[in-house]
Amino acid sequence: MLFSRLFGDEGDEETDEADEANDDGENGLRVGLFVDGPNILREEFDVDLDDVRTIAESYGALATTRLYLDENASPGLIQAGEARGFEVVTTSGDVDVKLAVDLTEAAVAGRIDVVVVASRDTDFKPALEIAAREGVRTVALAPGEHGRSDALQNAAQDALSLDADVK
Repeated sequence: MLFSRLFGDEGDEETDEADEANDDGENGLRVGLFVDGPNILREEFDVDLDDVRTIAESYGALATTRLYLDENASPGLIQAGEARGFEVVTTSGDVDVKLAVDLTEAAVAGRIDVVVVASRDTDFKPALEIAAREGVRTVALAPGEHGRSDALQNAAQDALSLDADVK
């Protein structure tokens, strides 16, 4: 299994130093983990963010680990994400747009070798296709078999489901 390590923002020395510290993974791969919070952090899926991280780390060292939430996310959810090592990104607009743009930018800039998208949303298919064209290994992680998007899973080189791939 492969999961993700994400990128730091250009010019952000703190993030750049953290990225350099994480570049020592066993296989040398930099993983970008992008979690679509509104789509997978639902009661019916019972997703554990620690499991998501574990899957991502199986692909290499996490460069950046982002959890995307909308502006209505509870402070408890934001705190839980941060406590598990996620950079929490809240948006007033569409979470999908920000996540897709960030993922595409990381892939095109060459800051990641593997991208893991935890979602059940087909909207990320074009971003995965661009990443693959850039030579980035792509992984789609669904919250469960009943919560997966076949189109997203088919666009990725690796397609995983939390209920099937994490025990």
